[in-house]
Amino acid sequence: MSLAAQSTDPSAPRFRVRPPANWINDPNGPFHWRGRHHLFYQHNPDAPVHANVHWGHVSSHDLVHWEHHPIALAPTPGGPDEAGCWSGCVVDDDGVPTAVYTGVDRRHTGLGSICLARALVPEDETLTDWRPLPAPVVSGPPADLDVVMFRDPFVFRSGGRRWALVGAGHADGTPSVLLYDCDDLADWRFAGVLLDGNDPVAADAFGDRAVGWECPQLYATAGGDWVLVLSLWDGDPCSTGYLTGHLRPGDEDGLRFEARVGGRLDHGRDFYAPAVLQEPDRALMWGWSWEAREQSEVERAGWAGVLTAPRVVDVHPDGSLRVVPAPELGLLRAAEPFVTAPGHMTPLPQAYDLTVTASGRTTVSLLRSASGAELRVLLDPDEGSVTLDRGDWARTGPGGSGPIVVRAPAGEVRILVDGSLLELFVGDRATVTERVYRRPADVPELVVTGAAAAVTGWELVPPTHD
Repeated sequence: MSLAAQSTDPSAPRFRVRPPANWINDPNGPFHWRGRHHLFYQHNPDAPVHANVHWGHVSSHDLVHWEHHPIALAPTPGGPDEAGCWSGCVVDDDGVPTAVYTGVDRRHTGLGSICLARALVPEDETLTDWRPLPAPVVSGPPADLDVVMFRDPFVFRSGGRRWALVGAGHADGTPSVLLYDCDDLADWRFAGVLLDGNDPVAADAFGDRAVGWECPQLYATAGGDWVLVLSLWDGDPCSTGYLTGHLRPGDEDGLRFEARVGGRLDHGRDFYAPAVLQEPDRALMWGWSWEAREQSEVERAGWAGVLTAPRVVDVHPDGSLRVVPAPELGLLRAAEPFVTAPGHMTPLPQAYDLTVTASGRTTVSLLRSASGAELRVLLDPDEGSVTLDRGDWARTGPGGSGPIVVRAPAGEVRILVDGSLLELFVGDRATVTERVYRRPADVPELVVTGAAAAVTGWELVPPTHD
């Protein structure tokens, strides 16, 4: 399981990555090394609040059984990361795993620097020991760009060279992604603005709310497309988006991104700052799901935040996002399903994996309140829509608690629930990530109604190893 110690909070996810206690936010540096997937994350080891930012660290042989490791990165007194080790990535630098991250010093004015930390024992598959370099490789943004937000480096390869993206926002309110040539990780060269909010495809997909683009991520598809993933910042975390397009040679030995399609990355209200791992045959993505309940409840529980299940991301021929749960998640299913047919009431466990297919209008009820309200998923294949209706389960945070309607082929949904974390996959076309907190009087009960529906559900159980 993902937790070193079980929480007594019934809302606590048991099978997704989170620390045993206190704060987690952005996933950082997903990395495959010597047979293990490593995943780092923003972490406050002292309290369930967003402060005192370190890098937590877990690893797994199978993407479902996660082992906790000591904190990987901690602020260095007097160093460039004294006020926090913020988001970034991990790369293989000539056989040495190297973290590339945002450092903030005690004199910062909102702008980060780009820092490096290297694994002390690269031969150790657990990568438990890291040493930060004493000086940043990039101390701040280019002076002539009037940048007021600068953070979240992401390193990738293209054309036989190593490049990096950095999320940015400009004084006039324009978000952008900056490009650096970092073939030598110790020597970075600014190579221009890869893309900004004035791009017509980006403007059409995202609107004009964002004043900065955080956590830029880029992955290549088998068909030759590139997908740029962005977290949209409007003064607070807002939402996430993607752009599909092509990387082209740019001016002065740089690159430019030609966007052709864009859209919402996740249609829920509790998903942000995804991180992508490019593997030889696929790309994996994790996101951060924040708490959507009162801070007093968070403090009583003693923990805040969780990472989503790993998702395999790609694109369809039309350029739209393709996203499905990683197949390894099947290892968490119990040996036998707890439900195999619609039409009757079935008690739901605290964590489950449910698939519903429908050729006509179908209602999937997951939770019933004392007042009779229901948490429901409505499939309407004829209209091409799936609706998540929260009933009277209110949430705090932006976006309210109203129904979420996704326009996509609606013949099948897969619902992953782990404590308060609900992840809804609409075929392979869309996802909805929400937090739903059960109350003592609520009844977790599955009822599927529809003339032409099928349902199969498994309880999630701790993975076993031979």
